Amino acid sequence: MDERIEPAPQYRETPARTRDGIGMAVLALVLILVGAAVAGAPFLMGVEILPLFVALPVGIVIGVIGLFLFLGLTMVAPNEARVVQLFGRYVGSVRTDGLRWVNPLTERTAVSTRIRNHETSVMKVNDASGSPIEIAAVVVWQVEDTARATFEVDDFVEFVSIQTEAAVRHIAGHYPYDSYDAEGALSLRDNADAITERLSKEIGERVEAAGVRIVESRFTHLAYAPEIAQAMLQRQQAGALIAARAEIVEGAVGMVDRALARLSEEHVVELDEERKAGMVSNLLVVLCSDRPASPVVNTGTLYQ
Repeated sequence: MDERIEPAPQYRETPARTRDGIGMAVLALVLILVGAAVAGAPFLMGVEILPLFVALPVGIVIGVIGLFLFLGLTMVAPNEARVVQLFGRYVGSVRTDGLRWVNPLTERTAVSTRIRNHETSVMKVNDASGSPIEIAAVVVWQVEDTARATFEVDDFVEFVSIQTEAAVRHIAGHYPYDSYDAEGALSLRDNADAITERLSKEIGERVEAAGVRIVESRFTHLAYAPEIAQAMLQRQQAGALIAARAEIVEGAVGMVDRALARLSEEHVVELDEERKAGMVSNLLVVLCSDRPASPVVNTGTLYQ
């Protein structure tokens, strides 16, 4: 696997300072009602407890404070975080779900921390032997660090998509589609589980800068490209035929050996070496042939 020099992340997720949102909402509502009562008292009660020029500004100020506190309320859904910035500076992330209250002057950006799927398109690449193949994969991932996902990359969803396709192409180019020549060598078709583990590791290294964790990855499509698919199918059929023939021959040799041994042990017939060779040849033809044998009845002696 090639070594990539990744820049060190400048941001790490830290918890933001928050308060219970329900309590702050009640406080803000009380301030708004008190402000309205103070500002409207001289008009409603007809009794000038405070001069109008004092009551009106005081009531307005109290009401504005209440409205200002309302601006700090933020709703956080389960498996969601809010990245909090104060005048462009990162001050923390809110992960506690429910109604929370933060500094009303801050900007809060929602970031989903739910588990997501990304399925690549079917890509045509060359495997380790140079044969063109079609491959696609699905990657299960999740945002682990909301600060890095927001500030280290421009768009972490697109970043994961591009890096996943790059990793799939890189992995596919390091392994053959099928290991015909090398015994024990890893191949994309026969060792998909082991190779997808390496794929998950490589994708994880590529997207670590974006604060993303790779849960797992799997190949969803793997096939030879159409231009060589027929030739490779014939090669697979030839390999299967050779393997079947080898097993048939091995079994036939064992059967012939046991037949000669039984004939000799039970003294059924005495055969010289020449007749044994002829019998072995006939038995192997019958047992190994892919067509039914046509027996020839010998009406003469054993030697005619």
